[in-house]
Amino acid sequence: MHNQLTENDIKRMKEEIEHRKLVVRKEALEAVKEARAQGDLSENFEYYAAKREKNRNESRIRFLERMIKTAEIIPEDSKEDEVGVNNTVELLFEEDQTVEKIKIVTTMRGNSLEGLVSTESPIGKALLGHKTGDRVYVEVNGNYGYYVVIRSIEKTVDDGSDKIRSF
Repeated sequence: MHNQLTENDIKRMKEEIEHRKLVVRKEALEAVKEARAQGDLSENFEYYAAKREKNRNESRIRFLERMIKTAEIIPEDSKEDEVGVNNTVELLFEEDQTVEKIKIVTTMRGNSLEGLVSTESPIGKALLGHKTGDRVYVEVNGNYGYYVVIRSIEKTVDDGSDKIRSF
């Protein structure tokens, strides 16, 4: 699986790792210590909850570190009139004549429910590099695809509001 990230994604992920190591880790260890001090561990719900939280934090740190290590850095800037990462694109879906706006983002920020479409998705891949007015075929799989027409391309930036995905 590709893991395409921008410099900005990596910066934000490193900040999260830092926060988790310096702040969350300390708080989690404190919580485990306090819960353990309450005595009988066999019926100590707080202890198990604190341990689980501590482990969840550690696995998130490992996940982010692995994503950074395996990342393929992609540029955030595209030609003025072409679809690229962080652009908001208005599309006409030919099948049902509906118009939708989507924002092209990297894998780590994809969230189709919020209109954030990954560069790795069929529609994200198909649109990259195209211009306003282009009719683009989006291949979903070998048997199915559809056409969209690019109505407009808005250069939007990664202002940090698109959350890094949690897995």
